[in-house]
Amino acid sequence: MRISTIQQFNSGVRGIQDNYANASRTQEQISSGKRLLSPADDPVATVRLLQLSQESNKLAQYSDNMTAATNSLAQEEAVLNSVNNGLQRVREIALEAGGGGLTTEDRQALATELEQREEELLDLFNSRNARGEYLFGGYQSKEAPFVKNPDGSYSYQGDEGQRSVQIAGSKTVALNDNGKELFVNVTNVNRVLTSADAANTGSGRISLGVVENKNNYDDSFYPQGSVSIVIGADAARYEIVDSTGTPLVPPVTGALEENDTGGYSIRYAGVAVTLDGELAAGDSFSIATGDSSPTSDKRETRSILETIATLRKTLETSTDSSEDKLHRRDVIAITLDNLDSSMNSVLQVQTTIGARMNVIDSTQVQNDELSLINTSVTSELEDLDYAEALSRLSLQTVVLEAAQQSFVKISGLSLFNLL
Repeated sequence: MRISTIQQFNSGVRGIQDNYANASRTQEQISSGKRLLSPADDPVATVRLLQLSQESNKLAQYSDNMTAATNSLAQEEAVLNSVNNGLQRVREIALEAGGGGLTTEDRQALATELEQREEELLDLFNSRNARGEYLFGGYQSKEAPFVKNPDGSYSYQGDEGQRSVQIAGSKTVALNDNGKELFVNVTNVNRVLTSADAANTGSGRISLGVVENKNNYDDSFYPQGSVSIVIGADAARYEIVDSTGTPLVPPVTGALEENDTGGYSIRYAGVAVTLDGELAAGDSFSIATGDSSPTSDKRETRSILETIATLRKTLETSTDSSEDKLHRRDVIAITLDNLDSSMNSVLQVQTTIGARMNVIDSTQVQNDELSLINTSVTSELEDLDYAEALSRLSLQTVVLEAAQQSFVKISGLSLFNLL
């Protein structure tokens, strides 16, 4: 086979170019610290690195979500602590308002403080997080959830949603709690209607009814709709009859015994009432279930702000008359029970917030471990072995220099040298 001069030149140049390319690639690897400079270097490893990169991005997003959730829940917990402190102060005012030695001016002063507490709680209910979102508006996080109407009542403008964020592959955590469930749908102990029969001959009155046992009320009293308390012939006993005046089966009767306030406490099917004043034989007092109308005061639930407003209005308008004293006693008793329900509701949500924050903490630890494993695997697939690369570069440099020197000598060979 004959080899031409041009073939010798082309072969030498290709050798130099190939060796130079190998040395340059190794230098790029050393400069970048990466073993893979293009997918062609290792297609299998490249696919695996792409999967690891996507997983790393998800873990980073989960970490950001957990930070946002932690901040929002921590702020909500702080707000609820303030709410509980405010409710505790309102409870103290209610207890103080029950004192028999208070003057009208004293009650007015307490009402003034209650008004300030109302405004404070309204402001807390409309709290925002660090991103400017209302904490207790449900999904409606851009508008104030609680609004005070011109007539002094309060309206909830949010919804019953609960915003959540994803913190792991199949795990989400709630960022907030809606204000309707937390501050509006609070169990109302005063959800029965009471009245004295117009034909009564005595001066007795019946207090505002209180539901003491919800389960008993739901199972026994509510299906009946209404009952009446009828005073016996000797005015020393009572009997409970149905809405038609028919005695219950089995009969429900009892003796009228004075309580510590001078009245007569009567309990039936989870409902408690007090009869005051002079009772006469045959006097009748009715107890009926309330309705669910927003204008009725006998609803299953009553908002915290409504409970406080009712007490405030009572203190503002109450006088020292016997009837007002008894009415004030009833309102204070109902307020105390409703406030206890409100604080229990807030405490239950605080408990769930603590549980959610614990879940975030444990998930953060898990995600950190996964992130560390991903980083380790990525390093094994992608990072360069510097010792091996430097040794390879030295060898490639020697080969390149040899190719250059060989090309110089071979290119000088010619048949004319033999003549």
